[in-house]
Amino acid sequence: MKSKSTAKAASKRITSHPSTASTNGNSPKPKKMLIGGRWVSAASGKTFPTYNPATGEIICQIPEGDRPDIDAAVRSARNAFENGPWRRMSPSDRGKTLWRLADLLEKHTEEFARLESLDNGKPLAVARGADLPLAVDLFRYMAGWCTKMLGNTIPISVPYAPGERFHAYTVREPIGVVGQIIPWNFPLLMAAWKLGPALATSCTVVLKPAEQTPLTALRLGELIQEAGIPDGVVNIITGFGETAGAALAAHPDVDKIAFTGSTEVGKIIVRAAAIDLKKVSLELGGKSPNIILADADIDSAIAGAANAIFFNHGQCCCAGSRLYIQNKHFDKVVDGIASAARKIKVGPGDRPDTEMGPLVSEEQLHRVLGYMRAGDKEGAKTVVGGGRLGDSGYFVKPTVLTNTKPGMKVMDEEIFGPVVCAIPFNQVEDILPIESDNVYGLAAAVWTRDISKAHRIASELRAGTVWVNCYNIFDSALPFGGYKQSGWGREMGAEVLDLYTQTKAVCVRL
Repeated sequence: MKSKSTAKAASKRITSHPSTASTNGNSPKPKKMLIGGRWVSAASGKTFPTYNPATGEIICQIPEGDRPDIDAAVRSARNAFENGPWRRMSPSDRGKTLWRLADLLEKHTEEFARLESLDNGKPLAVARGADLPLAVDLFRYMAGWCTKMLGNTIPISVPYAPGERFHAYTVREPIGVVGQIIPWNFPLLMAAWKLGPALATSCTVVLKPAEQTPLTALRLGELIQEAGIPDGVVNIITGFGETAGAALAAHPDVDKIAFTGSTEVGKIIVRAAAIDLKKVSLELGGKSPNIILADADIDSAIAGAANAIFFNHGQCCCAGSRLYIQNKHFDKVVDGIASAARKIKVGPGDRPDTEMGPLVSEEQLHRVLGYMRAGDKEGAKTVVGGGRLGDSGYFVKPTVLTNTKPGMKVMDEEIFGPVVCAIPFNQVEDILPIESDNVYGLAAAVWTRDISKAHRIASELRAGTVWVNCYNIFDSALPFGGYKQSGWGREMGAEVLDLYTQTKAVCVRL
């Protein structure tokens, strides 16, 4: 995460000429923001650079939106909600429009995969095979919900009105103008996760992508227009969290804030939203336990544990970074994951043989390296990895640590990089007290052949998702979110509709 001051300094070295031109496989040209159906520069005229994490070089200039731009975007979203056609469109037509957006996104899969790889660093194969299909599927899944926003009729008995008859029912209505702030680890997919349900419920949106990875969100804005979503329904403001993001979270005319990111920033957003009690949903950090029992299919568990921590360079909020291994197989599992780590091809995302790309930014690189140094200082043993890879770009070595215990920074804090702590245990009962003290509760996994044991352990783990004999399985119909300090509310599935609607009770005397 490039700091604001560093980004500003770099931006002074380049003359920017913002435009809305999109990439056709080449490096993107400078961009503009989307407000009320128009592509505009920041009110201040300021820009900042977005970087290629594989090289550290500037890709292009992005408008530095701030409070005046947020004000304009919120006004546009409010007008579109109160006076525009989106909320009054038939549910069927709204669903068809979302389906067209999914079709357009699917049509441009290769372009979006290359943009995502360029801006975020992830391998092209991952962007093509995971991020794009999941985003397309999410829009189609949410398109289906447009015609299924059901209320209820409720037979009521009013004790103080004997003999009176009433017809009572409920309706679900859109919450209104929504501010959405998304992270840099899955830029396009997180945009889809946020926009899909908001649009299905006929809300209007001001979307702020992460300053490190704005390119796919801006290109998606062009497809949103092409799909026929009315002007002002989706507004996209680029800028920094402490300025544009803070202005959005505190804006008095925003009805709800949806945020995905760190727990620390989530707490700041809650305080900002508390001023006028706007609704808030949060998908935050994690330090997820991954538990391998002695009776597990060990080869499958090794592959699954490697995927749990090394997928997306470890930049996953649900990464299986606390790996508990029953004593009988501890050495075998550690050796297997270390071997997998050594074989991972690390390189620029656009190379066909790359399996792990760079971290997203120079700031994130130093953050992860700092955790590696802290682990070494506190007595952790580095089995494999443990440092930077090369001297250009933001690459780190996939890392396996042992001799770790609660109280160490690497054990207690979210690293958000390809670093796993392997911990031996005797009985599952030894683990559960440690995990109940874990401030996070986003995800967990259990590997065992004993299905009764799997269900019992899953019931004891305080996490929003528990995988059994698998990891990183996501589906548009499956709700995702956290317990404890991992967040409020659920993304995806039917449950996400609760985040963007409110229930109105209507009572008619007959």
